[in-house]
Amino acid sequence: MSVTPLFDFFKRGEVARDVRLLAAQGGLAPRALEQLSILVFLLDDADPDIRRTAELTLSRIPPGVLPAFLARSDVPIGLREFFGDRGIFPAETAAEEADRPLVEGDAADEAPLVSGEEEGEDRQSLVQRLAKMSFPERLNAASKGSREMRAVLIRDPNKMIAAAVMSSPKLTESEIEGIARNASVSEDVLRIIGSNRAWMKNYKIASALTRNPKTPVALSMNLLSRLNEHDLSQVAVDRNVPEPIRVAARKKVVAAKTGH
Repeated sequence: MSVTPLFDFFKRGEVARDVRLLAAQGGLAPRALEQLSILVFLLDDADPDIRRTAELTLSRIPPGVLPAFLARSDVPIGLREFFGDRGIFPAETAAEEADRPLVEGDAADEAPLVSGEEEGEDRQSLVQRLAKMSFPERLNAASKGSREMRAVLIRDPNKMIAAAVMSSPKLTESEIEGIARNASVSEDVLRIIGSNRAWMKNYKIASALTRNPKTPVALSMNLLSRLNEHDLSQVAVDRNVPEPIRVAARKKVVAAKTGH
């Protein structure tokens, strides 16, 4: 099972060495489960320096923290088995399910993450500042930065940056709804939203995805049954959505009126 959209890039082998090294130092993933999963994954990296760094970072996790974390209900069995082979087993009492990383990365690798609002920075200045950041810094800003940063970086041409935004523990459901409505984001981002069960329980998010012309047709088609009569009627005449979705929506509207 995927831990986060960001972790998927590591599993697919699509992460550059400098970013893998940053992750091995514990300085990339903002969530505890994501951080631990990436560190364990990097123990098998082809680069010996990255393997060694990941091992050292794991050794820096404070005693007692790891057993309590492994007792959490959201920890995959594979991670428990991995540490069990190392003689580390879940504690009797689980740690609170907080998002804070288990070990802090090197502060020198952290990007400046002051929000635009705090600085009195306008959007254009923020865009320019983000454009000057290195790739690892933008990744860090995407997962740990402000709401304003996420709003800009969700449209970054690099798919990994957008995935880091979608992996951020700071991301709110209102932001996700806005992203789901945004026709300028990539299909990959919309698929990430559609595959998250917790987010899809939110009717507004499901409705927004259905209305987004970039949402894959198969995903939108599955969501039509979720829509109420009013929203279904709007989709049926919305020229922005793909024709197969409009046709399917019209058929559902007619069926509802005729009772068939």
